[in-house]
Parts: sequence; C-alpha cells; structure tokens
Amino acid sequence: MLKRLLLVFMLGIMALSQPVWAADEEGEVAEDYVNYIELKPFVANFISPGKLRFLKCEITIQVTSPAAHHAVNYHKAEIRHELVMMLSSKEEKDLKTVAAQNVLAQEALKKVQNVLLAEEGEAFVADLFFTSFVIQ
Repeated sequence: MLKRLLLVFMLGIMALSQPVWAADEEGEVAEDYVNYIELKPFVANFISPGKLRFLKCEITIQVTSPAAHHAVNYHKAEIRHELVMMLSSKEEKDLKTVAAQNVLAQEALKKVQNVLLAEEGEAFVADLFFTSFVIQ
C-alpha cells in the first residue's frame, strides 16, 4: 500500500513539473531549437531536347524557431509554387550531377527565404535538403 501511494505521489509530481529543456524562466524556447518540415513530393517536367523528361524530388526545410515553423506552414502554398516554377525552368545539365544538385538546393533555399522575407519580413529558414531526387 505504501509503495502504491509513493508511486502515485511521484507520478503526480512529475506531471506537474515542466521539463527544463522546454523553456527557460521567461517562457522562451531554448536557443538550440531545430525542427524539420517535410514538403509533399514535387513532380515537374524540365527542359530537355527531345522527349519530355520529369524530375521527382522530396524537400525538407530546416527551421530554428517555432515562429519560423509557423511561417513556413502558413506560406507553404506559395513556397511550393516558387519551387515548382524553379524546378520546371531547369535544363538537364542543371540536374544531372551531385554538384549541380547542391547548387540547385542553394537556389531553392534562396527562393524559400525570399518568399518568407517578402511575406513575413524575415528569412526564417536555416537550410534546405533534397531527401530524394530522381530524374526520368
């Protein structure tokens, strides 16, 4: 009986306490906040001589604050639009090599940051990753 009472008491204390890593004394989020937002897969045709070619990729965006997370989600439709337009304007040579894909990732990051800068007044996004990249 005493063990059960002690267990209930300990669980009650744990439920009432706030995790130390979640917020500091003023209620602000810790400085080392990092979160990732996975966008739905992109499918776009790109410029290629001859037959029609397609690109399918998945993009993940890294944010470093809850405000950034909210801003990306709020403007996700415009971000997707800009990325699809950018991908569709590329030529095969801009997509084939790993080096070209790294350049493309940096260009995509700038597009996302420009959307957020225009809409929110702050770039918010820390990085952008291709988590899948297929050319067909």
